[in-house]
Formats: sequence, C-alpha cells, structure tokens
Amino acid sequence: MKVLIVSAHPEPRSLNGSLRDVAVRALEAQGHEVRVSDLYAQGWKSDVDHADFPSLPTEARLAPAAASKQAFESGTLTDDVKAEIEKLLWADVLILQFPLWWFSMPAILKGWVDRVFAYGFAYGVGEHSDKRWGDRYGEGTLAGKRAMLIVTAGGWQEHYSARGVNGPIDDLLFPINHGTLYYPGYDVLPPFVAYKADKLDEAGFQAIAERLRGRMRTLATTPPIPYRRQNSGDYLIPSMQLRAGLEDSGASGFALHAEQAEARSPGGEASSMRSTMDVRAATA
Repeated sequence: MKVLIVSAHPEPRSLNGSLRDVAVRALEAQGHEVRVSDLYAQGWKSDVDHADFPSLPTEARLAPAAASKQAFESGTLTDDVKAEIEKLLWADVLILQFPLWWFSMPAILKGWVDRVFAYGFAYGVGEHSDKRWGDRYGEGTLAGKRAMLIVTAGGWQEHYSARGVNGPIDDLLFPINHGTLYYPGYDVLPPFVAYKADKLDEAGFQAIAERLRGRMRTLATTPPIPYRRQNSGDYLIPSMQLRAGLEDSGASGFALHAEQAEARSPGGEASSMRSTMDVRAATA
C-alpha cells in the first residue's frame, strides 16, 4: 500500500515524532511505500488568505469557497497545495498524526485541511437533487481509500471515557473522523490514542510503540468505523435528518451516525455490528 502520514508537532524529538518514526519503520518493513508531510518542517502556511488564489484580482472580495472552486477548476491553486493534493491522490491510506491541543488538532494541521481540501476536490462534489445531496459522507473523491488518526493526549485514558470529565475520546474526535475524513469518502479506521503523553517512561513508550506496530500491521484489515452513508437511504433529503427508527434504543448525538444495531448477514444469521468504542478498544 501507499501511505501518507501528515505530521503536526513542532518538536521532532517529541512523543509524536518518535511514534511517527515507529509507524514509518513498521510500514516500510512490511513493504509499504510511505511519504511524510511534516508540516512544521515544511513551514506550512496555515491561514487561508488572498495569497492562496493567485488568479484572484487583488482588489476582488475574497469569498474562500468560491475562490477555492475557481482555483481548483483552473489549476491555479498554489504549488504547496497542489503537492499535497497529489499526495492524497497517490496514497491508499492517510494518517493524520498530532497532539490533542485544546480538544482539537493543532492550528497548522487545521490549516492544512482548510487549504488542501479544496472545493471541487474534497467538497462541492456531485449532484444535488431530491435523491442525492452531493457525493459526501461515504462517497466523494477519496472514496475507496482508508484514513486514521494517531493522537497523543496528556490526560489519563479515564479522563476521556464515557464518564470522564473531558468527554469520550470518540466524541472529541468525531468532527475530525466524520466531518473531515469520512466527508470526502475515506473509510475511517478507529483512532490510535496514546494517553499520559508527558508522563511516559521508557517502558511505557515501548508498550505504546508495540501497540502502534500492531495497528500498522493491520492497516488493511481493521474494520472501519461503521458510519452511515449519506445517500444510502438512512437520511431524509434535503433535510439530512436520520430517518426515525434506525437508531439504537437510547442513542443520541454522534452515536446516531454509526450503525451499531444488530444486522442480518446474507445467510440470515444475526451478526452484531460492534460499536465505535468496541472497535477502537479492540484495535488501539
């Protein structure tokens, strides 16, 4: 497989930097091709501004979505953005690796998404009608590819549990997994999360590194998070509301958008669709 790792930590000697190196070595040992976009090392420009659209007259009002559409269609996106889009098209798997800062990704990585996920490439794709609402959430330019997160967090795993004060880690990462990766079509794998990032001793690091090697060995076979496809019939169009009765009893919020109920296999046998948390716990 071809794997792109987009790394977002300012210190190469950090836990993030060390885990990135572990992932690269593990993947290359299996014969995979690996490319790394180290955003800090590249000096990535994170803000969207007029300079991103060279063909836009300097006196013109900047409407980012419209400017992105025009630039993508005319091939006038900046060279750094074009290079990252080429990498995404090349890769079978995208890995975003970052520290959890203030319950989200670092600004430099958010800026990578803002600039690289251009209109006409990652969004604004497909027809809008009474039967479809664009090619998104399970469809789109990047459909058929896989993606996952490698995340470090300073808090304890218990802090990010269902009753933890920080909120469940799956809920915190939902906007990235579902809204950034699944939206343009990726099959999103459960995240790999390393907790107590600033308190690890050597034994703790080695245990996490071995878990990560295990995840890299199963990159092609780990079941993705079972998010619902937008255009599969589960949602009413154009309101995009989940049809009544499809959710598990008591499910609400983000949990509505993953299939977790019992499903029937083609042979008629009942098979339980594991919840996102179950899959993450089994594979992280």
